[in-house]
Amino acid sequence: MFNIYIWFYAGIILAVVGTLGACWGPGVKDPVVRTMNTEVASVGVSLILLCYNHTLALLTMIATSVICTLILFRAISRLEEIGADV
Repeated sequence: MFNIYIWFYAGIILAVVGTLGACWGPGVKDPVVRTMNTEVASVGVSLILLCYNHTLALLTMIATSVICTLILFRAISRLEEIGADV
């Protein structure tokens, strides 16, 4: 049986862990790990919204993934242009 509370609490845990990972993520040298830190938070938010509406969860997952990936890749490329140690 589909227990909605398991997915809701798993989403909250992933959102909190992903947010903490994104906060400490800039200290990580690998850009892929930085991107994955933000993706964990977006999956957590999508799991929370999945408990309410499937379409809303899917649209949120797509939007947050695209926006976070574009922002992080732009920030990484800008840091490499100025010669910072990324």
